[in-house]
Amino acid sequence: MNNQSRPSRSSQRSGKKKTGRGSIVKRVLLWILGLFVLMVVAGACVFFYYASSAPKISRNELASQTTTTIYDADNNVISRLGAQKREYASSSEIPSTLKNAVVAIEDRRFYKHHGVDPVRIMGAAVADITHRSSGMQGGSTLTQQLVKLSVFSTSDADRTLKRKAQEAWLAINVERHFSKSQILGFYINKVYMGNGVYGMKTAAQYYYGKDLNELSLAQLAMLAGIPQSPTYYNPTTGNAKYATQRRNQVLDAMVRSKYISQSQANAAKQVSIKDGLDPDHGNTSDNSVQVKEKVVDSYVKEVLSQLEAKGYNPYTDGLKVHTNLDLSAQKHLYNAANNSVAFQSDKMQTGVAVVDPNNGQIIAMLGGRKTGNVVYGLNRAVQTDRSSGSTVKPLMDYGPAIQYLKWPTYKSFEDTKFVYPGTNTVLHDFDNQYKGTMTMREALVQSRNVPSIRTLQTVGISRATKFLKGVGISQSKAYTLQNGIGIYVSPLQIAAAYAAFANGGTYYKPYYINSITTQDGNTITYSPSGKRAMSKATAYMITDMLKGDFTGQGSATKANLSGVYQAGKTGSTDYPTTSHPDGEMDSWMAGYTKNYSIAIWTGYDHPMQAGSGITKAYQNTAQLLYKNLMQYLDSKNHATNWSMPSTVEAVTVNGTRQLVIKDSKWALGVTSSSALSSSSSSSASSSSHSKSESSASDSSSESRPSSSSSSAASSSSESSSSAASAASSAPAASSSAQQPAQQPQPAVGQ
Repeated sequence: MNNQSRPSRSSQRSGKKKTGRGSIVKRVLLWILGLFVLMVVAGACVFFYYASSAPKISRNELASQTTTTIYDADNNVISRLGAQKREYASSSEIPSTLKNAVVAIEDRRFYKHHGVDPVRIMGAAVADITHRSSGMQGGSTLTQQLVKLSVFSTSDADRTLKRKAQEAWLAINVERHFSKSQILGFYINKVYMGNGVYGMKTAAQYYYGKDLNELSLAQLAMLAGIPQSPTYYNPTTGNAKYATQRRNQVLDAMVRSKYISQSQANAAKQVSIKDGLDPDHGNTSDNSVQVKEKVVDSYVKEVLSQLEAKGYNPYTDGLKVHTNLDLSAQKHLYNAANNSVAFQSDKMQTGVAVVDPNNGQIIAMLGGRKTGNVVYGLNRAVQTDRSSGSTVKPLMDYGPAIQYLKWPTYKSFEDTKFVYPGTNTVLHDFDNQYKGTMTMREALVQSRNVPSIRTLQTVGISRATKFLKGVGISQSKAYTLQNGIGIYVSPLQIAAAYAAFANGGTYYKPYYINSITTQDGNTITYSPSGKRAMSKATAYMITDMLKGDFTGQGSATKANLSGVYQAGKTGSTDYPTTSHPDGEMDSWMAGYTKNYSIAIWTGYDHPMQAGSGITKAYQNTAQLLYKNLMQYLDSKNHATNWSMPSTVEAVTVNGTRQLVIKDSKWALGVTSSSALSSSSSSSASSSSHSKSESSASDSSSESRPSSSSSSAASSSSESSSSAASAASSAPAASSSAQQPAQQPQPAVGQ
């Protein structure tokens, strides 16, 4: 071999380097391939593991109506969503144009895949990563959507890898057992179309008053586009702009899939989205969209809202929802507000909430009266746009005073002229009088404003805010001194807060739903959520004082019930100026036994309109409605009296039974005796008092406190009067759900 044919050393070295680099690349590729295969095998194992536990699915489930059923606490059906007249369309009744429209917009590869479409999944993933998704189609095929509607829920909790694997497995099995035409028919007949309507044949009657084969291309495209968002794309109640855009998307998709020509699409796009709509809803008008039982309307509305807040779609998920509703109590409340108890007019409204103090369950609720044919209208029981009046005094003034300052019920106050600090505003009471020196018990029972504000002034806004938050009441804006006689709050909040007094100091967050069962049989149960908000001593002492509100000089004498152990407080707000002489803006009654806590608001939705004030003759309507309802409830479940906790002692001050916290500075110098004595002084700081035995029987034999400072009895009328305006914000009636930034102070009464 000559030198020319012999490889040089440099070329040999170069060849070795190339061979080594290629080997590394090869090994890396093999590792990647092996890792990919391992991932595929692992994924397959996980898929089949999850698929093995997938629920069964039958033809009946695929063809059946998806209905959410709501039950009361005794398992009685109170509402069914989608219980309207339902027309099932056979395959021959479904126009090919509608089939094409559904396939084009929902699953354009429907006739090419076998239940799961890898191409579609990859396309959706790429679109999500690149943010180029048109929002028209996701990764789920039409068959998978049918499976989801038939078996699973749309809850966020169900959007798991396990559920997706089971959904895919079931979709593959559905494709094996049913033809494409059958699957498409199941979907078209099952899908939710808005307004409580299920199935496109029923939707054709509801929206256009026609059968499917009588609809135009534009109308069929409209129906095909609704299921993606029945609220936004609804041609009757939705936004016409969005509905039009969605219909046009369907038409464009049909052009891309070559089902129609561009000229046909353009002609259909020129048709108004409102064209041909039937206000009488065809032959479905004799059937309810929902079970329009007015008795449970407001309660069901809140249940639906709670379901959506938990991630469910009550219109498509086919849920079984068991609630805490006491249907008999609900019926009694509805009848009392609409028929038994006299209101000033049909326009005079009410909001009522009833809560079980021992667990927070909402057992009855009324959002309004004389509401006509309105379904799921304004629920005044949960609105927070009206002032509470004096119902806030135990919560913001006297409750915190006992909790944080250990004040006894005989703590003395001066009901004398009071000027809000930093202003020239004088605080007046409902009777424009001052009562001089009086005890906490007298001040609360007689609902005097000045002692309440003086109490809050001493307690401090910070501690009062903390106490309110502990019983479920808060606001973003800082409270002011004037809030001590009124805050913006709902009847439900008041009922739940007073329930903490009723049960000895534990606040339970109010809740409607006891359990939810999804279509696949999974049940989620909800339990009470309670936390201690105050001491047993505070709860008992407030309760003991509020018992007196129903007797003697108390403001709730119209709600008194013989033989019923109850405690409560009234509240009212006057107009902020004298230019509106009609009466009061708001009138409240809140009360409780050991078994029930009730809060009632009465008033007008538009209080500033002429004739919208509550006249004197109807300022006790809230009390009368409360009395009617509590009498019924207590007859069903009679409550025993409250027992005095070991931390509280009963004493006598000026012949009146009072309470003091043991070992507090207020208890010093108190001497024990077997009977209440009237020899003590009314001075809280230096006088000697006689103390009664601390026993449960004391709580049932209290004497009505009498004022030692004034012989004039307080009127039990709910009319009130205070300062016409104030420099700082205070609660006032408003039709808005938001608290106004600046409002003149409403006068707050008893």
